[in-house]
Amino acid sequence: MTKTFQLEDLDCANCAAKMQEAILKLDGVMDAQVNFLTQKMTITAEDAAFDRIMKQVVKACRRIEPDCTILM
Repeated sequence: MTKTFQLEDLDCANCAAKMQEAILKLDGVMDAQVNFLTQKMTITAEDAAFDRIMKQVVKACRRIEPDCTILM
């Protein structure tokens, strides 16, 4: 399953790259793209575990960029 999410308050391209790197390391994630310019994040992950994976994605992103919000 692939879903795209709008990001709010992502402040720098370096943080976006760090978020993408952290998400790609999560178990069950097949692909991830975090685009600073468009403020969007696209996640491709296993259908059955998508909700669990998204909780981990939110945690990873908060650790890197605490002010960034993933609009779901």
